[in-house]
Amino acid sequence: MKPPVRKVPIKRAGPASKPAAQAPAGAIQTSSEARQFTIDTDDDGIRLDRWFHRHLPDVNFNLVSRWARTGQVRLDGKRVGPGDRIAAGQTIRIPPSEAEPEQQTARVMPKTLSEDQVAYAQSMVIHRDRAALVINKPPGLATQGGTRTHAHVDGLGEALMFDSVVRPRLVHRLDKDTSGVLLLARTPGSAAYFAKRFAGRNAKKIYWALVVGVPDIYSGLIELPLAKQPGTGGEKMHVDEENGQPSRTAYQVIERAGSRAAWVALQPFTGRTHQLRVHMAAIGHPIVGDGKYGGQNAFLTGTISRKMHLHARRLRIAHPDGPALDVTAELPEHFAESMESLGFDLALGETAFADEGPEPATREVKKQQARAHAKTIRKERRGERRSRSGAAAPVGKGKPAGKAKPAAPGKPGARSKPVTPRTAPKAPRRP
Repeated sequence: MKPPVRKVPIKRAGPASKPAAQAPAGAIQTSSEARQFTIDTDDDGIRLDRWFHRHLPDVNFNLVSRWARTGQVRLDGKRVGPGDRIAAGQTIRIPPSEAEPEQQTARVMPKTLSEDQVAYAQSMVIHRDRAALVINKPPGLATQGGTRTHAHVDGLGEALMFDSVVRPRLVHRLDKDTSGVLLLARTPGSAAYFAKRFAGRNAKKIYWALVVGVPDIYSGLIELPLAKQPGTGGEKMHVDEENGQPSRTAYQVIERAGSRAAWVALQPFTGRTHQLRVHMAAIGHPIVGDGKYGGQNAFLTGTISRKMHLHARRLRIAHPDGPALDVTAELPEHFAESMESLGFDLALGETAFADEGPEPATREVKKQQARAHAKTIRKERRGERRSRSGAAAPVGKGKPAGKAKPAAPGKPGARSKPVTPRTAPKAPRRP
C-alpha cells in the first residue's frame, strides 16, 4: 500500500514580501527557497541565456532551457524562453541553488597575482568610475598575451577589479612599445557601449610623437591605404595602394629642434595596425625609436633614448552614465627626458587639435549621405529626360551647363601626394 502523499501549500509573494535582490555579477546565493534578481541597466536588452552566462555561469544552457520549459524560471511572474529579451527593472525568479558560494567566489576571483603585481597594476590607474577604468600604460607592457608574451595588461585584470566581481575588459589596443591612455570597461554593458563607439570612429584619440626631421607641411592629412606586408607573418604593415585598407591620419607639428627632430601631434581617423608608425615613416619622418619601420634612421644620437617615442596623450569618448570621458596621460620617463633635452615646451602641446570640430562621420552617417547624393543624381537625370522630350530651347539661349558630379562621401579623390595640407600656425623653431 502506497504511503499517503502530503500536499505542501505554495507560498506566493504578496505586497508584504521582501523586494527582489540586486543580481550579483557572477555569484549564486545559496538558499532553499526560490531566488529573485532584478535586471540591471547593463543587462538591458540581452537574451535570458546571456544573463545566466554573465551572472550564473554554472547554470548551463540546457538547465536554463529545462527550467524555462517546466516553468521554474519566471520573468515578472510570467513564463519566459532562453532566447527572450529582458529589460532593466524586470525581476527574474529561478529555483533554489545547490552550489556553495565559496566555490563560486574562488572561481570568479582566483588569487594568481603577487602583492607587487597588484600594486604595480593599480599604480597605472588614472581614472575609475562605475563603467570605465583608464590606465596610463607604460612602454614595454603588452596589451594582450601571445606567443612568448607573458606580462600584459589583460593578465593584470584581477588586480584592476577593485570593488567589482567582474574583471575589466579591454575595448581597444595599444602597441607594446606605445605608452599612454588605455580604456577598460568595468561591466559587460559598458564594454558593449564603448566598443560600439570605437567601431563607429566616435572616439577622439590624440597621440604625441617625436619624429626624425621636420615635415615640410606643418599640418596635414595622410591618406595611405595599409595592408599586411607579405612574408612577415602579419607582424609588419606596409603601404598598399591596390589592396590596402583606407587609412587616414591627421598631424600637426607642435615644435621643432632645428632640422634634427620635430614634436608632432597625431589624430588617427581609422584604426589600422601600426597606422601612425607606418604613415610617419612613409612620408619620410619615422617616429624616434621605431626601428621596425624607420631602420637605423629612426634613432637620434646624443642623450635621446632609443625607446619608441609614441604616446597616447588624450582620449575623449562618450560615457554611458553622462558627460563624455576626457582623460589625459602623463609622458613616460624616457619621453619626458627627451623633450627636456630638445628644449620643447610641454604647454604648447595642449593646443594641438584643441578645436572640438566635427568628428569623422560614422558608417551610418556615410550611408545616409550616399543615399541623399544618389537621390539628387536621380532627380537631375529625370529633369534631363523631361527637357529632351519637351519643346526646343529658345533661340539665343544655350543649353544649361550640367552640374559636376560630387565625389562620393567618405571616398577622397586621387591625390598626387599622400599628405593634404591643413591650416595651422607654423611651429616655432629651436636653434
